[in-house]
Amino acid sequence: MKSSHRAAVLDDLASLITGIASSTPIRIAIDGRTASGKTTLADELAAVLGETGREVIRTSIDGFHRPKVERYARGRHSAEGYYNDARDLPAINALLLSPLGPGGDLRYRTASFDLDSDQPVEQEPQLASPDAILIVDGTFLQRPELRDGWDLAIFVDTSEQVSEQRGIDRDAGRLGGEDAARRLYTARYKPAFAIYERMCTPTSAADAILDNDDLARPVLKVRDDGRLSRKFRRPA
Repeated sequence: MKSSHRAAVLDDLASLITGIASSTPIRIAIDGRTASGKTTLADELAAVLGETGREVIRTSIDGFHRPKVERYARGRHSAEGYYNDARDLPAINALLLSPLGPGGDLRYRTASFDLDSDQPVEQEPQLASPDAILIVDGTFLQRPELRDGWDLAIFVDTSEQVSEQRGIDRDAGRLGGEDAARRLYTARYKPAFAIYERMCTPTSAADAILDNDDLARPVLKVRDDGRLSRKFRRPA
């Protein structure tokens, strides 16, 4: 059950999003470290926005992986491999972000690859309404190849220690035990985020930051440098 404080923060985020005036769907990135709480926030936000009556398209970047032979070409524990080789960035743009953006035809797909079978998938396109809201969670969403595809980027901020322990608790069973999960986080996920942080400065590039170390009492910081008012045409 959500705390009243968290519910209020979600309402603030929803108000920020619905206050954006656009003739095309609003494309929202939920960015952050591995196991920072991106998926949970995205699901919660989608539920709140769904109550407004607008169409909400909720998906994850995980539908756009590359084949295992490419993802692990540099090694299973390679941080460079996770940052550079894990996902099909051109497919994300071509199938999801561009169709929902200015000049797009509103016919979008939410996946190009099935991780479990390690095979490409051919989805039938779905048709979005012009006032739909797209919410996508995932890592490295503000890298240069994707940054122009978002209308609003929310960065879920957690400390290394908190996100790593959450990830180990979540993934130990799937990854072969706590020691194996800790090794993967230490060798692959944590240094991959350091690469991203160095190259893309995601916290300073985001439109809003959610400090999510305390799940019951997250802290929302919205940029106050005028960028949002310049970026969006708001109703009079």
